[in-house]
Amino acid sequence: MAEVIRQIGLSLGADVCWPLCFEAMMKRLDLSIPVGGDTVRFAVERVTIEPFDLRQPVKYDLVVDRLTHWYHTSREWIKKGIVMNDLYVFNNPWSVQANEKHTTYCAMMALGMPIPETWMLPPKSYEPTPDLKPTLTRYAKLFDISRIGEKLGWPFFLKPYDGGGWRGVTRVADEKLAWKAYEESGKSVMHAQASVEGFDRFVRCIGFGPQTRCVLYDPDAALHDRYTMKSDYMSAADEEHLRKVTLTINAFFGWEFNSCEALRRDAVWYPIDFANPCPDSQVTSLHFHFPWLVKAYLRWTIFCAAVKRKMPRNLDWQPFYDVAAQDLSYADKLDRYARIAEKRFESARFEEFCATHLKHLDEVAFEFFGSAEAKEAVRLKVVALFPPHEIENFTELFWGRIQHWRASGCP
Repeated sequence: MAEVIRQIGLSLGADVCWPLCFEAMMKRLDLSIPVGGDTVRFAVERVTIEPFDLRQPVKYDLVVDRLTHWYHTSREWIKKGIVMNDLYVFNNPWSVQANEKHTTYCAMMALGMPIPETWMLPPKSYEPTPDLKPTLTRYAKLFDISRIGEKLGWPFFLKPYDGGGWRGVTRVADEKLAWKAYEESGKSVMHAQASVEGFDRFVRCIGFGPQTRCVLYDPDAALHDRYTMKSDYMSAADEEHLRKVTLTINAFFGWEFNSCEALRRDAVWYPIDFANPCPDSQVTSLHFHFPWLVKAYLRWTIFCAAVKRKMPRNLDWQPFYDVAAQDLSYADKLDRYARIAEKRFESARFEEFCATHLKHLDEVAFEFFGSAEAKEAVRLKVVALFPPHEIENFTELFWGRIQHWRASGCP
């Protein structure tokens, strides 16, 4: 039996806390996993940004990617690695690049999800080009945004079609505010989307491979309090529904790591924002939920690297559209979408793998997140974001919430 080293690369931007915890816990796990007659061990390394020969080999078996959404050099290196070197990457870089929020709304509407009524608006202003004036003179129609507001109903949200991090999102309650927000939108192509008024739950469902976690979300709170620590705020049936929605979206777009925002009104869950294939992974946002996320990173990374899971190089949407075309209720369609997703994520094989080879992960996580090493990772992230006079208080705040997670049984 030969010893084989699976090389894992972390392609990072401003990430501080989760990579430190990921690396430290991987060392503590000290894995030796029998796979196909070999003993598989793991090495973790941070990916550097540098010139590369398009024909040079890639040393990694798997890359956890946090840069594709904005850093073009890393994106093209990763795409080259997939097409030439059989590299496995979280997430599919072509899908991240091409499928912005607009496409996801359209696709999930086509699958029958209750997406709020949404319009796309031309930008208020444009980059000057030689063809701009004749194009707009001939074809751009004047419109009255207040008429769109009347169709959608007041209030509605004006937000960039490609979005991200609450950038440029405005809730407009009347015609005057709508015109003001549009005037200030500049060169952004905007969506006008109906507001789900009277909702009683706002939940973010985080998905990582076949793993999901629902969190009650408070968008009006300070950034460090938006992911609440509340439990028992919805039924098991609601949680299972959001799991199916999230897995369907992620499998459809080839996003193993994503989060789905949904609002509940009158017992109906409305997905409102679910193109987040590089969601927040920082302890300063997730705090109580941060250990779960680090464990999710580890489980899915170790599984995919160990079994040499193959990277789908393109997307196959047809099975979902085949279901959508059937004369079925939305609930029945969602069940079938979720079965497609579970198959694509190899959920049963993943669960068996974790039960067999990662039985000690929970114990390792419990011990690690009580250690000085883990607290230092928290402190370093706080140092990166907060002014000096707030570092101690916020370090203790987030560390205390992690200890609450440990005391509550590490849910």
